[in-house]
Amino acid sequence: MRVGVPKEIKVQEHRVGLTPMAVREYVQAGHEVLVQSGAGAGIGADDAAYVAAGARSVASAAEVFAAADMIVKVKEPQAAEWKLLRPGQFLFTYLHLAPDPEQTRGLIDSGCIAVAYETVTDAHGGLPLLAPMSEVAGRLAIEAAAFSLRKPAGGMGLLLGGVPGVQAARVVVIGGGVVGTHAARMAAGLGAEVSVLDRSVPRLRQLDELFLGRVRTHYSSVATVEEEVFAADVVIGAVLIPGANAPRVVTRAMLGQMRPKSVLVDVAIDQGGCFETSHPTTHDAPTFEVDGIIHYCVANMPGAVPTTASHALNHATLPFGLALAARGEAALAADVHLRRGLNIHRGRVTCEAVALALDLPYVSAEEALGL
Repeated sequence: MRVGVPKEIKVQEHRVGLTPMAVREYVQAGHEVLVQSGAGAGIGADDAAYVAAGARSVASAAEVFAAADMIVKVKEPQAAEWKLLRPGQFLFTYLHLAPDPEQTRGLIDSGCIAVAYETVTDAHGGLPLLAPMSEVAGRLAIEAAAFSLRKPAGGMGLLLGGVPGVQAARVVVIGGGVVGTHAARMAAGLGAEVSVLDRSVPRLRQLDELFLGRVRTHYSSVATVEEEVFAADVVIGAVLIPGANAPRVVTRAMLGQMRPKSVLVDVAIDQGGCFETSHPTTHDAPTFEVDGIIHYCVANMPGAVPTTASHALNHATLPFGLALAARGEAALAADVHLRRGLNIHRGRVTCEAVALALDLPYVSAEEALGL
């Protein structure tokens, strides 16, 4: 198969769909790889590195899309990109379609076969292609919160970890999954006072054992969310329903009872956000205030550390991408976990959560593939 890697064009997105290491694996497996010139600049990989790995460097994204059988990206295609997709062409990337009707319509109209990293599953019920970026985003969320608490950034002037004799910041993490676990670990490591809320009692037990009492765990009831959020200096939103819009766990009415200049970091913003007052921001202008509360809602947080993020992502996506390149739709038919990633198939929505969120007709992946 001919595999194409365009340069990412989302604002301040410096990751790359395939690293030179991954390109070499594709070439070794017998595939041709086209990489747009400059695609790897954000991770310090120049065109020569890709050519040395066996890729062919091309000048424009239009050339990549026109020639490739499968496009491998990081972020969802922008309007200029989905117009370049063609019927039957594979798209393998993060999509986050539930809060994005325009992109969904663009992909439907293109006739492409769109496989979303974030809904590919594994035998343990996990999301293996979302996990590495969740790990990065969870850790970055605490860095972002620490910066936003500083006075020059508009914050209350609080040091996240405190100092001897001065209380540390109170950090509340809503959601005990991959993002929440890494956020809690980072915050506790910096000396903050940390609580994690989740609705899974078995998960709370795991977190309790993992952190050995350094992090408090709470069942995420409405009353507990209010109690913890009102007392917090930082709230990390880490709630996920795979493929669907994130539930709103903090309402605007609650902001008035929060500590002035406290910080909300919405890591669920890719899926619509879990705070009612959230809207996507960029690394150029990452924060805004509502009712005196600072919101950090960057929709591509790992793009700030593209070298770490790109390598971590490629380690996870490589076996799935190689399977698609080798067998195409037959790979989707053979592997139920990869098939769960199929969101759009030749003009039809094949992810039920996306169809429900956008009120669109739904066809199962199995039906779409003729299984």
